[in-house]
Order: sequence, then structure tokens, then C-alpha cells
Amino acid sequence: MRIDKEEILARFLRYVSYDTQSDPASTNVPSTHRQLALAAALAIELQTIGAADVRLDKNGHVMATIMATTDTTMPVIGLIAHMDTAPEMSGANICPQIVEHYDGSDIVLNKAKNITLRVADFPELTRYIGQTIVTTDGTTLLGADDKAGIAAIMSAAAYLLSHDELPHGTVRIAFTSDEEIGRSAERFDVQHFAADYAYTFDGGELGELEYENFHAAEACLTVKGNNVHPGYAKGKMINALNVAVEFHQAIPSNERPETTAGREGFYHLSALKGTEEQATLHYIIRDFDWTVFAQRKAVLRRLTRAVNRKYGSEIISLKLRDQYYNMAEKIRPRFHIVERAAKAMQRAGVEPIITPARGGTDGARLSFMGLPCPNIFAGGHNPHGKYEFLPVESMRKAAEVAIELILNQE
Repeated sequence: MRIDKEEILARFLRYVSYDTQSDPASTNVPSTHRQLALAAALAIELQTIGAADVRLDKNGHVMATIMATTDTTMPVIGLIAHMDTAPEMSGANICPQIVEHYDGSDIVLNKAKNITLRVADFPELTRYIGQTIVTTDGTTLLGADDKAGIAAIMSAAAYLLSHDELPHGTVRIAFTSDEEIGRSAERFDVQHFAADYAYTFDGGELGELEYENFHAAEACLTVKGNNVHPGYAKGKMINALNVAVEFHQAIPSNERPETTAGREGFYHLSALKGTEEQATLHYIIRDFDWTVFAQRKAVLRRLTRAVNRKYGSEIISLKLRDQYYNMAEKIRPRFHIVERAAKAMQRAGVEPIITPARGGTDGARLSFMGLPCPNIFAGGHNPHGKYEFLPVESMRKAAEVAIELILNQE
């Protein structure tokens, strides 16, 4: 093994000690100032291990270079991971639990709160019997999404920089902010990064290799009600909460995240708030097929019009915004970069699992910005919640795949 298990674990634990939760309600760049603390630490670490051209920009993006040790006409390859954690659950005061030599049984995360990572609910746990697993304490997320990716890239960089006798081309590294809220790529300086292509290490389980992802949009609906005293409401009250529920019930119940898999798209109600006077619904819309994606947005428009016709006024308004598109469109013409990743995995002893990403990565936006960018596993499971866990051996394999990508340019 080229990567020391204890060393990469120590890196990961150090990174998750930083609270880097992003905030979709913020207009700041990055959305939370605390992301800059980790960014600054990563910049210092890159300098310490010998990387060149280390740069921390105003958007919270860290970039650096591993200089070529051989033919400089070789392609420049980029390695990318993101620093922020998801807004859905706290990333503050993370208390990782380390389970050595996992025995295949349920893992108690928090005895006082009766929170357990159960094999019955997460049978994939049994793939990691005998390995070291890092879990949460049941009160926060873990941050393997994507600090496992950062640890893998940093460990690979440290290895390459300490073995300058190994022939390789120029490597560019980037750690980005605000990926979880879809803002990092829009401020990413592709021209300065100057890579021919790149790989995000932001995937899940061991072996995942993704070059397809959802087309994505978000929708915000505002319902304006008419509240009066409930004792005198007949014929007068329009309860915004009831209208919001009515709208949601009109969306097919079999087209939600909890009922779909593979290449099936969905509507996902991510927030419903309000009172009788005003309510808001927030949705994300996802689909792999461009035509069906357009049809899903059309459904929301049609339902909005139908509600307004029923109540005889514009009581509900809809704002729709596309977020990102399927990167396969930009990667298929350069499919050799996917094949290179698959071969790198095989050389590292990992069987590639080429699968569509049921989510988005920085690579989705970057591919449309001229930087083709498939996604490679970082090892984590169950991101964005208290049941997130990370097999350390999978993270170590991600680092070794990164090394194979750089040392074997076929």
C-alpha cells in the first residue's frame, strides 16, 4: 500500500473538526465564513508538503500545482474535492466514533438518544467486516462528503511530492467551497486552473465512477392566503397551508426520492413552511432525460395555473431555476478520460462500478464550463445525515486511485 492508513485517517479527522456547513440563505461568498478557516489550513498544508502555486482566492477556493517530473507535453490532470458540508444537518462539533475491526453487528451511535446504525436498515455495512469504520455520534453528520475526498487528494499529493523520482505530468489540485448549495463552480476560475480535464473525488462507495448525473432545477412556490377568524371563516378564508398541501398532493406520489432509483427522476419537497396567511414550498426536480426534465417543470407550471383558476386569483406563484445539467453530454465525446479512471481503479485493486450519479457534483457545472470532470468515489455512505459512515480502507483506496491516475497516463 502506498498510503498509510493511520496518516489518511488523521487527515480526515483533522478536516472534520472544522465546521464548514454552507448556507443557501446567505448571499456571502463563500456562504459561510467558517469555510475559509479550513481553506486557509489546507493552503498551508499544501505549501508544507511542497506543492507549488498555492492560491486561496476570495471565493474560498484553494488551488495548487504538483509540477511535472517528466515530459511536460502530457495532459494536465485536475483533482477536485469540496470543503463544505450539507445544510440539512449540523456540521459543528462533530464527534467521530472509530470502530476498529468491524464485526458486522449494529453500531450504537448514541446510547442516550437511542440512535443506532442498524445492519437491517443499511445492509451495505456487512461489506466492511474486518475494516475500520468512522461514524457519527448520532447528533451531526460526519462530513465524509467531501472531506474524505480532500483527505484522499491531499494524501495522494503528499505521496507524489515525496517521490519526485516517479515520472508524471503536471497535476492541478482544487478544494472548493459551497458545492452543497450549487454555487462553487459558478465562481471557479477554469482558465487559471488550466487543466485539460479533471476528476472530482466526491462519490460514495468503493468503486463508484460516474460520468452521468441528473439534470437539476429548483422551484419555490409562494401561496398567499386570506386569513380570518376561524369562527367566521366560511366563504372568506383561504388557508395558505391547505392550498400548499393540495398542491403537493397533486404531484405523483410514486415520483419521489423514496420511491425511485437508478435512472428514475423525481420531485422532492425539501421544505414547507408558513401560516394560514402565507406558505412556501421548496422543491428540487431531477431527471436524467432532457425531455422528461422539461416535462417535470411543465407539470409544476400547469399545477400552478390550475390552482389559480380554482381560487379565481393569483394566490400561488412559481419561481423555477435550472441548477445544472447532465455532464454526460460533455464527457461522452472524451470518453477516454472515463476509461482512464476505470483502468486506474483496476490497477489499485478496485473493481469499477460505472453508475449514474443520483445527485450533482462540481463536475456537472465544470464540464459545461469547458473542464470535463467525471466523479470518483471517496468512500462515504449515507451523506447529509446522522447515519453517515466512512470505511477508512475505501478512502485510502481513493487516494491510491488518484496516484494511479497521475502515474499511468495511457
